[in-house]
Amino acid sequence: MSNFIERPRFTCALGGAMATVTALPKAVPILHAPSGCAGNNAWTQAGGCGLQVGGYCGGLSIPGSNIQEKEVVFGGTDRLEEQINNTLKVMGGDLYVVLTSCVTDIIGDDVASVVRPLRDQGIDIIHAETGGFKGNSYLGYELVLESLLGTYISKGETQKGHVNVWGIPPYFDVFWRGNLEGIRSLLEKLGLTVNTFFTIDDSLEGIRQAGSAELNIVISDVVGKKAAEMSRDVHGIPYLTSILPVGPSASDEFLRAVGTALSLDPIFVEEVITRENQRYYRLLEPITDCFNDMDLQRYAAVIGDSNYAVSIARFLSDDLGWLPETIAITDVLDEEEQASVLSKLTHFALGSTASIIFNGDSTEIARQVKEHWARQQEKGNKYNNPLTPAFVVGSSLDRPLAADLGAAHLSISFPVANRAVIDRGYTGYRGGLRLIEDLISTIIINR
Repeated sequence: MSNFIERPRFTCALGGAMATVTALPKAVPILHAPSGCAGNNAWTQAGGCGLQVGGYCGGLSIPGSNIQEKEVVFGGTDRLEEQINNTLKVMGGDLYVVLTSCVTDIIGDDVASVVRPLRDQGIDIIHAETGGFKGNSYLGYELVLESLLGTYISKGETQKGHVNVWGIPPYFDVFWRGNLEGIRSLLEKLGLTVNTFFTIDDSLEGIRQAGSAELNIVISDVVGKKAAEMSRDVHGIPYLTSILPVGPSASDEFLRAVGTALSLDPIFVEEVITRENQRYYRLLEPITDCFNDMDLQRYAAVIGDSNYAVSIARFLSDDLGWLPETIAITDVLDEEEQASVLSKLTHFALGSTASIIFNGDSTEIARQVKEHWARQQEKGNKYNNPLTPAFVVGSSLDRPLAADLGAAHLSISFPVANRAVIDRGYTGYRGGLRLIEDLISTIIINR
């Protein structure tokens, strides 16, 4: 087994933590790290997140202790304390979050002993131990959430109809802003008050009240689940997991699951679903003749993390009528998580089955996808290619694969280097329509 991943689709835990903190409203990250960490992660983020980088005091503006050999030998807590005090003087924030690096975690700097006296003085400052070697960017997202839950969010009296949404990591879900807004829109149709933590409509005051929610909703079978379990243990809040609801079929399922979890009136929930479906199909109707007459159905290879690979494959099959042939899940999953993901991919509406790949190595993914296409080609003849026309839905790293297959390509999952993303999202009924626009536009753009 290889001990490295070629062209990975995530950064280290520190990179994920930096992105998460900069997405919080008026939060300032403070790195306890060598000078290279911020720059390397910032430009990786810019190159993979649809040109999104930074945020308030983020990117190359992140304050850091910039530790050197002296701190490695003698310890860096004095340097960190100095940096925090300087940051408090010159950078206005409503929350400060100290993030550690590989070096400072290895030498064992006691960051808590530096942060605790400042908290005792009434300063809103927390810390998370996010040494990059601990895991990938998705773990960094989890570690920041856990720090918020453990030291910033306190338990309160349950507020009926209030929910928290987790599982969509900022920046490493490139369409995080739009996806969170799409989830909020769906839930507000049920009359709920929604705390998504990271959009421009969220506030730190709302985040402080997250311990009073009636339900935590995790839009993932993997990401955010540990934080939800911690919130259940600390705050007594139950949680619900769901795939990223893209399009009508998944959105219907999502709304029914939330309605059941919160004991909402099922008649009311079905009225919302009926109304949204009617709107969706009325908007879709004018394009259906062209879709059929221009033969826009495709065989698809879907490549992405567990959130995107499952949701996009389900949408393509159940709502668009495409045929997913290979589905590659790129994040690092244990056997239980793999089984959970597989359970979501066993039944497509068209009855088709797909070849499932669990691998984060881009070269290996391309090899296995091309081998699958070749095996199917052998079943045809020189006049018949069984998997044509084709489409690759993945990341920018999958453009060469699409070229090899003679397929169209759309970048959706991290890294996305060939699109500019502001607030576009694919969740909900409206998000499904946006995805259809993007897919079909990619096919016909050169006509």
